[in-house]
Amino acid sequence: MSNPLVLRDVRRTYRTEAGELPVLRGADLALRGGEIAALVAPSGAGKSTLLHLAGLLEMPDGGSVFVDGVDAGALPDAARTAIRRDMIGFVYQFHHLLGEFTALENVVLPQMIAGKSRKAAAERAMSLLSSFGLAPRSGHLPGKLSGGEQQRVAIARALANAPQVLLADEPTGNLDVDTAGVVFEELLATVRREKLAALIATHNPDLAARMDRTVTLREGKVVAL
Repeated sequence: MSNPLVLRDVRRTYRTEAGELPVLRGADLALRGGEIAALVAPSGAGKSTLLHLAGLLEMPDGGSVFVDGVDAGALPDAARTAIRRDMIGFVYQFHHLLGEFTALENVVLPQMIAGKSRKAAAERAMSLLSSFGLAPRSGHLPGKLSGGEQQRVAIARALANAPQVLLADEPTGNLDVDTAGVVFEELLATVRREKLAALIATHNPDLAARMDRTVTLREGKVVAL
């Protein structure tokens, strides 16, 4: 299986006080390396659920999630955690940087957790920060960075362990229009350069139009727009 991320017949139902709430009802999606897909759907349609399942943060009630050809649902928790750490990068609307650590340290930490030496991790972190124009800001704490700079650091952190899959949930939703456009262009360029399979949830039709294709959720299934 050559696609880094494949969802096959994925189903997810939540149990509430009012009864069962089916969200995904046989969702299928395949992303190839270097492809950027926009996920556009109304609130409550299941975008976050789809991203959580794709990122192995939740288990589906049925179906399979393949990462680099491996059926993650068939793996024990420790193996799933390793795949999530080493092969999947996450970017959220809010940067969630660690405020007591510098920009460089925020990008170094996930690499050291994965077992890389501090020296190698720092070299990789500086290379990523430089690619986003942040080398002069690498020693600054997040509170001393602008919103756009913070989100660039968050993207660099998501790429720190050289993942094959990038999942982003409104990655520029907390930025002003001009800054969002610049950060988004940098994100797209990085995805293509690193040949990642990227799924980016957004409510912004202009940003969606700049991606390779757009999908939505209808009646619990992924369909093309």
